[in-house]
Amino acid sequence: MKVFNSLLSLIFILTITSCKSDTKSTSENTQQIASVKKDIQNIEVNIDGMTCEIGCAKLIESKISKLEGVAVSKVNFEEKIGNFTFDANKISPKEIAKNINGIAGGDLYKVTNIKTVD
Repeated sequence: MKVFNSLLSLIFILTITSCKSDTKSTSENTQQIASVKKDIQNIEVNIDGMTCEIGCAKLIESKISKLEGVAVSKVNFEEKIGNFTFDANKISPKEIAKNINGIAGGDLYKVTNIKTVD
């Protein structure tokens, strides 16, 4: 009977201990998830070097929309402006500008200004 009680006590202690550690683990997971939330930002960039709507503006729009973290890519040829919505945890405004500048070997387009917008 003593052995049975000792065994029962051990099982009870292990159960309580494992529940507490599960609770802590869940709490830690929740904190990790909260710290990785999307940081959605919008920027407006001035782009020099565009000469047409289809070949230039649409090309830039298409290339930038394929970058990881970019959610929206819109380029207005008439105004020579690109608007981009992105997750700042995955890509930065400087990286977006670098990619625009690098299209077609870096000889055509140049980002001249980056402005954060709401």
